[in-house]
Amino acid sequence: MTTWDSRPALLAGLIGTGIGASLTPALHEREGAEQGLRSIYRRLDLSALGLGVEALPELLTAAERVGFAGLNVTHPCKQAVIPLLHELSDDARALGAVNTVVLRGGRRVGHNTDWSGFAEGFRRGLPDAKRDRVAQIGAGGAGAAVAHAILTLGATRLSVFDTDGARAEALADALCARFGEGRAAAGTDLRGAMAGADGVVNCTPVGMAKYPGLPLPAALLRPSHWVAEIVYFPLETELLRAARALGCATLDGGGMAVFQAVGAFRLFTGLEPDAERMLRHFKDMVSEAAPDAPRT
Repeated sequence: MTTWDSRPALLAGLIGTGIGASLTPALHEREGAEQGLRSIYRRLDLSALGLGVEALPELLTAAERVGFAGLNVTHPCKQAVIPLLHELSDDARALGAVNTVVLRGGRRVGHNTDWSGFAEGFRRGLPDAKRDRVAQIGAGGAGAAVAHAILTLGATRLSVFDTDGARAEALADALCARFGEGRAAAGTDLRGAMAGADGVVNCTPVGMAKYPGLPLPAALLRPSHWVAEIVYFPLETELLRAARALGCATLDGGGMAVFQAVGAFRLFTGLEPDAERMLRHFKDMVSEAAPDAPRT
């Protein structure tokens, strides 16, 4: 005899490249189940499907026709998806990047929960950290979200460093346009910036199992620095290990990973997620998962 599941159902998914080990699906499905929702969250891995970003229009249309409530999007789709949307939230428009698309009533609305995810993780993990002057390594999509968060949290001066100097300059210019002249600048002297910084954030993949190493020389760290990561596999990167050995306050990338999912769950379902429960679930999964999963 077949037993039908009478719980309300919600279908969502993640589009990106190399997302096979992402923890986002399990976070959404577990929290849905806890709230009496039959949540089905699917990975649409471009690399596994042999597709590129040019397939985005087709994938969005297919998701709408199948009845998806929404999609998370990650590299390399966060900017490419924007022209395909009907509307952007204020945050997504300001950042020029979307990581969450709500599909409802024939409309596609883009949001960005990356920045708020980092901000909430920072508030919880480093609540008393001084943040007058901050150095940031990395100016890509995740870097744009983190920089927005850092300035929203009250940093008076953010120095942005990137291997692509033009990208760092473009991000700094956009930040100054939103937050005020002089709040951000593309960095050229990392040693000097670190000497005057209260803390540093790594917004590059350096530190992941696939990209081992440090994003800056360990000799530039001082015990008075706080050090934050967006990488969450491993939770203790080489950078965090070096910082903790010096006595620095540290923040791993788990908070950003969880709280971006918290925001997306709220947008997809209209329900209020239990953030503490999602944090516990995340920690359980991290302890069991392989160390080369992506940051999404």
